[in-house]
Order: sequence, then C-alpha cells, then structure tokens
Amino acid sequence: MPVASQPLGRRERNKQQKLDRITAAASELFAEHGVEEVTTQQIADKADIGTGTLFLYAKTKGELLLLVQNAHYAEALERGRADAETIPDPLGAVMAIVRPIVECNRVQVDNGRTYLREMVFGDPTEPRHSEALAIVAQTEEAIAAVLRRHERVSADDAATTAGIVSAIMFVSMAASVNAALSTEAIVQDIRTKTSLLLPR
Repeated sequence: MPVASQPLGRRERNKQQKLDRITAAASELFAEHGVEEVTTQQIADKADIGTGTLFLYAKTKGELLLLVQNAHYAEALERGRADAETIPDPLGAVMAIVRPIVECNRVQVDNGRTYLREMVFGDPTEPRHSEALAIVAQTEEAIAAVLRRHERVSADDAATTAGIVSAIMFVSMAASVNAALSTEAIVQDIRTKTSLLLPR
C-alpha cells in the first residue's frame, strides 16, 4: 500500500504562501518595468511582506529574477521536450527544444539577458543559481537524448554536441549585438550554427 504524503504543517504552508506571493509580485513587476527599474521595496510591498522577510527568501534582486525566470525556463524546457518527441529529424527536434527557451528569454529582453548574466556569474552554491544551472544541464540532456537517436552518434559525442548547442544558444541570446533582434532571428541564428554540428 503506498504511503500517503504528509500534508504540510502550518509553518510550511505559510512559508510557501509567502514564496508564492513574492514570486508573483516579482514576476509582474519585472515583466511590466524590467528588472533594473524595480526595487526590492516595491516587490515587498506588492507581496504584502516586509523587506526583511523578502531577504529571507532572496538576498538580492538578481536572486529574485532567478526565482521568477527559473520557473518560466523549466516550463519552456518541458514544452520543448514534449514537442521534440514527435519530430524525427534531429535538427527539427533540437530546435523544438531550443525555440520555447528562446521565446521565454525574449519576453522581456533585458530581463532575459540579466538572467543569463546572473546564471553565469552568480554564486553556484546559492539555491536559485544552482536551480538555474540544473535547468541548463537538463536542457543539454534533452538535446543529447535527441542526438542519441541517430545511430552514428555515441553518447559521449551527443553530450559534447549538446554542450556546444547550449553555448550557441546562450551566446545568441546574451550578446549585446543581438539585443534588438527578433525572437525569430535569434532562433534562425541558432538553427544555422547548430545545423553544422549535426549528422547528415
């Protein structure tokens, strides 16, 4: 007989509710104004908590952005994985994974670029940063799984190629020179470069 999971206690429920309010407040304010224009005080006020409480959940505005964006990126990756399952062509399947991530990153371009910067230069031991890096690892694993479908691609080669595709995607989204490009232009840039890596 399966063991039923224990319901959360009052304290845990209160903590989760506060975290949910903080996430919702930060998400709304960042989307509306951009991360650079929002203060932690505004987020605390919108979440109806004190700033001291806010800092128990995230020490910096960068961590708040990671909190918000990690959830969006995880959802984008799941959509991409599901789409890739139905596409036999390796390039098409890889791009099915990449597209929703790029779209997520480009909802608010400055927020997307700041998120990537926080992910790379933040403290990897901080929970929000480690969550972001875990999403990158999951993305690379999803791409590698697509590449392993091809009989001539070894597991090691698939993992290496997935890392290169991830780097291409990262640079295309983060580069200042690409900041004004459309989502479609970014996706096409990644597709062109990725096509040179995949087996024919």
